[in-house]
Amino acid sequence: MPELASVSIALILVAGILCQWLAWRLKLPAIIFLLACGILAGPVLGWVNPDRLMGSLLFPFVSLSVAVILFEGSLTLKLRDIPGLERMIRNMITLGVLITWVIVAVAVRLLLDFSWEIAWLFGAIMVVTGPTVIMPMLRAVRPRESIAQVLQWESILIDPIGAILAVLVFQFIVAGGVQGGMAAGGLAFGRILLIGVVFGIGAGHLLGLLLRKYWVPQYLQSVIALAMVCGIFALSNLMESESGLLSVTVMGLWLTNMKGVDLDDILHFKESLSLLLISVLFIVLAARMDLAGFVALGWPALGVFAAIQFLARPLSVQACALGSRLSMPERHLLCWIAPRGIVAAAITAIFAIKLEALGHADAHHLVPLTFTVIIGTVLLQSTTARFIAKKLDVAEPEPRGFLLVGANTVAQAIGEALMENGCKVLLADQNWSLIRDAKLKGLPAYWGNPVSEHAERHLNLVGIGHLLALSANIELNALATQYYRQALEPRRIFSIRVRPRQEGRDAAKTAFRYGGRVLFDNEITHRDLERRLREGADIRRTSLTEEFSFKDYLDDQSMRRLPLFAIDDADGIHVLTPDADFTPKAGWSILALSWETAQPEEAELDPED
Repeated sequence: MPELASVSIALILVAGILCQWLAWRLKLPAIIFLLACGILAGPVLGWVNPDRLMGSLLFPFVSLSVAVILFEGSLTLKLRDIPGLERMIRNMITLGVLITWVIVAVAVRLLLDFSWEIAWLFGAIMVVTGPTVIMPMLRAVRPRESIAQVLQWESILIDPIGAILAVLVFQFIVAGGVQGGMAAGGLAFGRILLIGVVFGIGAGHLLGLLLRKYWVPQYLQSVIALAMVCGIFALSNLMESESGLLSVTVMGLWLTNMKGVDLDDILHFKESLSLLLISVLFIVLAARMDLAGFVALGWPALGVFAAIQFLARPLSVQACALGSRLSMPERHLLCWIAPRGIVAAAITAIFAIKLEALGHADAHHLVPLTFTVIIGTVLLQSTTARFIAKKLDVAEPEPRGFLLVGANTVAQAIGEALMENGCKVLLADQNWSLIRDAKLKGLPAYWGNPVSEHAERHLNLVGIGHLLALSANIELNALATQYYRQALEPRRIFSIRVRPRQEGRDAAKTAFRYGGRVLFDNEITHRDLERRLREGADIRRTSLTEEFSFKDYLDDQSMRRLPLFAIDDADGIHVLTPDADFTPKAGWSILALSWETAQPEEAELDPED
């Protein structure tokens, strides 16, 4: 009945978003909850039957969804932003892909006796990892920055590379096995490359010109991009079967690396759409699994998982790390972390459906085998990686770094002072000119909205334990302090006053009420700090001794000071606030904004709070 179908679709959407929220709350990969939900709703309880629910639309829906996800992923591949295009990262997405592909294919052939064609296809699919799985794991594991950097960039780059490889292998199988021989397969292989590259570059360049020339109004940019992705995907597949995924990936790569093209609105839209599609896809694909398929695979399937986890990954990492500066413990942790995600599941589902229709006997085993690897890698690695990182001594200690929301003059001055005193900092702002100035000063900075889905996936919080909301926008400060309460301890979240305090009104001002702990002093505002820095004040460090206590420091009238931080060499940096529950002692140091005692007359304060 149509009513039951609409209820099922609505439940899938609601369940998917609830799984994403639960994963965010528990700081675990969302795949765990999405898979559990899909398996429970499908093969266990029988509430959802995707084949009956969607019928002939299932395959087109999965295909288009994967196309959109790959396009969104390829939009992040700005090669100029890769840190020096480090050899390790380059090796991981080339030599590492080759090693993993060969080992997995051979393991599948020997352990499960699949045909070589299906074995090579499965090996190609298994080279991918994916940022949607890696980023939550990195936040939980908190490895050294060098490890996090390699894993993050590998996951971003390897998704489209693995998808392209799998598409090419699939088409080669179809052409060679059905159309008659290697010559036909090679010809089809060449057509896919030609159509995928030509159509992708053409569509990407056309969309880039439309955006750069302002021929498209801002409110239509996202939907036109989505329409072009779907259109070029369908047209490519019409010209040559299975060339669409390559076309949309090349389209995204070309578009994101064009100069003078503003993609912010498209990225925000695509991130939200990809999140929704990932949630729905995982539940739908898990719901159509046949649990008997897992039983039929038996112990050899676990042998394939073991070959991937304990043979393919270690060998590829060790080979790629030859000559690199990574220590052996760092390499060992890289050998352990490589979870599989949505791209592997979705592409497998697409190819399994097609190959079953073409009569390949082993194709129906692809989906349960893929989900065996996904479940195994995600569960094993997410539950053990932190313990292993500590044992290898490559886990970051208690995170003491600072995320600074805002890259204005105040944030830059505080960031420089913290860095000079050995503290990790990261500035985040949507204003490119401020980010550029911060980077010119050597400050690590993220350009984008710090409370966006893009930040959730790409903002590296390894080593970050504090938040300082230093924007001049009171609403952004309040939103940021609430947004990061699940990633950081509430007692380490602080916000600068934007307007002067007025008695009796703070509690009524929602934006300030939820803005975190007050920074530095109840009477100091962002504008006060900005003005004093403009007038020549600077941040200085003063050591405390038995003879010169913190009280003596505060009583010293030789300069005007606003204490900002207290540095304890044994316990890190403490933020000074009106409600601080500690007193700096001898051996500590104080970082304070200092200026001459003779100051110009105070500017009139804004009476509004």
